[in-house]
Amino acid sequence: MTKLAGENVLMRIHINESDRHGHRPLYEALVELLRKEGLAGATVLRGVCGFGAHSVYHTQKLLDLSADLPLIVEVVDSQEKIDAVMPGIDDMMGGGMITLEKVSVVRYTHDPNKN
Repeated sequence: MTKLAGENVLMRIHINESDRHGHRPLYEALVELLRKEGLAGATVLRGVCGFGAHSVYHTQKLLDLSADLPLIVEVVDSQEKIDAVMPGIDDMMGGGMITLEKVSVVRYTHDPNKN
């Protein structure tokens, strides 16, 4: 398990559900890349609604089966690991936004009682 404590970097990758990398959803390809490169972890969050650079409003309505909602892939790791994986992420993305901010990791552990 990666040791992660103190000052690190939170990267947020803002994309849409419809974004693809090849034949796969982009968010799945990003998480696979982050795991393969040994980052501490990643979480994909699905937004309720939002808009981006194109100003098109995306929302989920009861009868709308193709809402194309916003997604955020969050990753926390060292600046060095984030910098190392950034070219691969850039190559995979068409549109979207990436933000970075400093965070203080207080706790990062694995529960030995869970698989």
